[in-house]
Amino acid sequence: MMGTVSVGADQGRSVSAGALATVAACGLGFAAGWNISSITTIASSVSRDYDIPLATVGFFTTALFIAHAGIQLPGGQLIDRVGAKRMGLIGLSIITVTSALALIAPTVWLAIVCRAVMGLGTGISFVAGSDYIRRSGAGPLAQGVYGGIGLAGGGIAIAVVPLLEGLVHWRSPFLTAVVVGVIAMVLLAAGPPEGARRHAAKPTGATHERAPVRLYRLMGMHICSFGLSVLASNWIVELLKRHGESKSTAALVGSLTLIAGVISRPLGGWLAAKPWCRSAIGASVVIGALGCGLLLLAPPLAPAIAGSLLIGFAAGIPFASIFVGAARARPHAPARSVGLTNGSGSLIILIGSPLVGATFSLPGAGRIGFAVIAVIWASGLLYLPTRRELGLE
Repeated sequence: MMGTVSVGADQGRSVSAGALATVAACGLGFAAGWNISSITTIASSVSRDYDIPLATVGFFTTALFIAHAGIQLPGGQLIDRVGAKRMGLIGLSIITVTSALALIAPTVWLAIVCRAVMGLGTGISFVAGSDYIRRSGAGPLAQGVYGGIGLAGGGIAIAVVPLLEGLVHWRSPFLTAVVVGVIAMVLLAAGPPEGARRHAAKPTGATHERAPVRLYRLMGMHICSFGLSVLASNWIVELLKRHGESKSTAALVGSLTLIAGVISRPLGGWLAAKPWCRSAIGASVVIGALGCGLLLLAPPLAPAIAGSLLIGFAAGIPFASIFVGAARARPHAPARSVGLTNGSGSLIILIGSPLVGATFSLPGAGRIGFAVIAVIWASGLLYLPTRRELGLE
């Protein structure tokens, strides 16, 4: 009887620790998402106050995203060695300090340098948050919630930063980043100790050969679900504007991809533990390609609305399964595997964004680019991860 009570108490503590760890980790994801989208929300104000062309403002985001993508793999290696919580606090400290430094003056070189260094912080923070959840034993659903909160951070920044523009002008993205970073650090510092790191022996022989193959397929799926969805969402507004929609209408339709993703990432986490998880991911590939195809029919507006919702919904379903599968593919270096996988999605965004933009100068004003995205997304069915690669067996 006492044994039963003890086991039940241990399970209760484990569940509680997992929930607290998820809340703490979500601060990391929220801070990363906030800083990725905050600058462009007041691009015109930044352009005026910095006295630079609007196109130059884009480099503020590019500088962050290059560093964010580049730090994924080495950041994952550090997390495996040092620990997720400690590296998460370091990542948040980088975000907070660089944001504070950027408040000094509206100087272009200062902003670009601060944003580039900040990208190191966002990249480390995102991978650390995922690994912190894994170490807590919270499971795939928590990974999905974490992913949804990360997207929500970007979405809330889009709503909040412009509201403060009238009070603090160009400082709004940086000042809010400091506040978000401090709150996230408090949450993480108050979080439970992370689970013990497993220093498993590196696999050898056939096992060593299979692990990279499992990762490559997961990376391919992440490129389709995450990378291509970001490419599409970044250019939906321009596509609709080129084909007759107002700026406000196009922006509203484009935001639907984010809203749908916030919902579908936790849903995908719930599905990750189900026997039909692989089928759900396969269906999401078809849905994502269909969403891009529907955008080719706009105008009228209805296909564009449906396409945006389908893209966001489809992108979120594989998220948790991919991260769980990546961590299990290399038990001796789980954070490194997650960083490598997540970095692949970021890399396709950096490469694909200018290529899709170039198609707006071709016949169809962007439709060719979206057609290519649809075809590549559909090709994900050719390398759909197996149940073993998803960590289901």
